Amino acid sequence: MKIKLHYIIFLACCVGIFSCKKDNYDAPSSTLSGKLVYNGEGFGLEKDQVPFQLFQFGFGKVGPIGSSFTQEGTYSAVLFDGQYKLIIPNGQGPFMWKQTAAGTPDSIDINLKGSQVLDLEVIPYYMIKAAQITASGGSVNATFKAEKIITGANAKDIDNITLYINKTQFVSGGNNIATAGIGGSAIIDPNNIALTVAIPAITPAQNYVFARVGLKIAGVEDRIFSPLVKIQL
Repeated sequence: MKIKLHYIIFLACCVGIFSCKKDNYDAPSSTLSGKLVYNGEGFGLEKDQVPFQLFQFGFGKVGPIGSSFTQEGTYSAVLFDGQYKLIIPNGQGPFMWKQTAAGTPDSIDINLKGSQVLDLEVIPYYMIKAAQITASGGSVNATFKAEKIITGANAKDIDNITLYINKTQFVSGGNNIATAGIGGSAIIDPNNIALTVAIPAITPAQNYVFARVGLKIAGVEDRIFSPLVKIQL
């Protein structure tokens, strides 16, 4: 009986020591952050709809660390220092991400030693340029250009463009209080597009709204957005 009791105590001590060692590992403390850019210029997305993946090797991990870009097209991840690969999966985002010869997403190698800022260069199908969004007479008015970036075999048409307004800073197809749009085939001059949306009654009342323009590319799920604007009414 004494032998069994000593054995049980020994096992309990081993479990306790192992648990303490496991709990005493340092938490990840390095931040990898940045934004999506084209020629150094950022652009907007729909919040949490465009994913990216990080892979770390050497620790027995085989699956990706998954996250998504913010409404502003930025990203941030708190990680352990080490070697990583970053990819954006095929078919994600209103842009082209570099691919391998086999047609799979190419990766960016990252050697993380402390916090690091890394912007991700992509090629969007279109960019919304020179957006001017103002309020007048109970409406929000937007003027802008739709600049076609990708031409040739990979070019795509505009499906539609929409002006969104909302009470909060989250503005998209799923977060708005009013919209106005134009179909791609109805655009006469892509360098001179104008949209106007009436501001509905807001409860509780507030003297401002947030607005931005989203461009939908034919055959692409995700929109590209102009910068968010806060408009005083």
